[in-house]
Amino acid sequence: MKLYINNSPQQVEWEHNESVEALCQRIKEKPITIQMRKYGTFEQVGTIGNLPADDHYISTLPGDIVLYNHNQIVIFYDEHAYHYTRLGRIIGKSKEELYQLLGKEDILLTIYIN
Repeated sequence: MKLYINNSPQQVEWEHNESVEALCQRIKEKPITIQMRKYGTFEQVGTIGNLPADDHYISTLPGDIVLYNHNQIVIFYDEHAYHYTRLGRIIGKSKEELYQLLGKEDILLTIYIN
């Protein structure tokens, strides 16, 4: 799966779980584009539609991608802890680069398969 933020490709390590498998099946039909919004001072949140979840109380790091409440995709640019299902992680970027990418304004997220 490919992930773009504001039309910029991001390298992601995806988890191997039921939530990611369901997301992959969904985007085989058509790509997903989500208008994300800043929430608090640590994350971007957008509605992705219902996916299976296996929530656990976890601590997140900048770059983590999680599912919240079965239907919200969340990408972190700072640390946080709550009940989430892990989806993946943006790799190859520092905390400062992630803040520049995610922390200043709402973003447009696109996920698709080649």
